[in-house]
Amino acid sequence: MNRRALCVTLVCVAAMAVSGVSAQQPRTFRVAWVSSDRQDSPSPNLQAFRGGMADLGYVEGRDVVIQTWWGEGSNDRIERLARDVIASRPDVVVVRTEQPGKGAALHAHPTVEVFMALSGRWAVYWGARGEHEIVLESWDTISIPPGVMRGFRNAGATEGYLMAILGGTDAGHVTWAPQILEQARDTGLALDAEGNLLTGGQK
Repeated sequence: MNRRALCVTLVCVAAMAVSGVSAQQPRTFRVAWVSSDRQDSPSPNLQAFRGGMADLGYVEGRDVVIQTWWGEGSNDRIERLARDVIASRPDVVVVRTEQPGKGAALHAHPTVEVFMALSGRWAVYWGARGEHEIVLESWDTISIPPGVMRGFRNAGATEGYLMAILGGTDAGHVTWAPQILEQARDTGLALDAEGNLLTGGQK
């Protein structure tokens, strides 16, 4: 396993331990792997990550579910995917993107969310209109309190990895910033009662 994949795997395991519950209450952890790559292209880091999780005793499908999201090489698709990934309520999100400026729009959870830059440079912003911002570099970490609007984007000139860890056992309802909802409506999207973005009436 290469060094980067090893670091991602170990941090992900630690994150699941933090966001999980006691051993008397076993559960399946949900990991969202988001990449700007094409789905049909080789993904050695994802393969190494899966192998690393297996080596540490995590059985995929029983102990952990790894849901993959692919940008298919499209800059705009990464931002659209970010909304769906957040709405899927994973325990841990690993984001890899080559497109500077791409990330997730302003949203809030009823739980703490911790962001850790694994490589590259990432801007994490918060506030009603994202008026506060800090740039994270490798291993820098920031925690956003429950209910606070937050978002992130690749602030570097090259690809990078960012990990987002959601507190507790369920991220719960997703609240989108009003300006984001306006943009969504302009593109034909709507919300259901749980805060999930819908396209053409379908989840």
